[in-house]
Amino acid sequence: MERTAVNPVTWSKAMGFNQGELVSGHTRTLFVSGQTAMSEDGRPQHDGDMAAQLALSLDNLEAVLGGADMSLADLVRLNVHTTDVDLLLRHYGVLAERLGAAGVAPATTMLGVTRLAVPGQLVELEGTAVA
Repeated sequence: MERTAVNPVTWSKAMGFNQGELVSGHTRTLFVSGQTAMSEDGRPQHDGDMAAQLALSLDNLEAVLGGADMSLADLVRLNVHTTDVDLLLRHYGVLAERLGAAGVAPATTMLGVTRLAVPGQLVELEGTAVA
């Protein structure tokens, strides 16, 4: 698989994402449903704690990727939904550090939403991975 960053402007690179990702030569694509801070048995975790919810959402995203023999390094698209954009931005380093450690800067969209499906959840991550 070959990935080519597409950045007609460069400001996004400092925030850890590319404007676009051109992918060629891949054989598998995984579309990952929104992952939140839920335990393995489906109970919401870390009520009101954005950093902890973001970390567990990432763990859950990585678990789905791992189930397909993929990792964060294969992530080419990430959508971040949050009920509090300002709070998420204060804790964005949690996300940026994990993506940076994986050597990836997927095309990313952050959206502020009124609420998520499970009450108390502050952030939800959905992605697309290719390998």
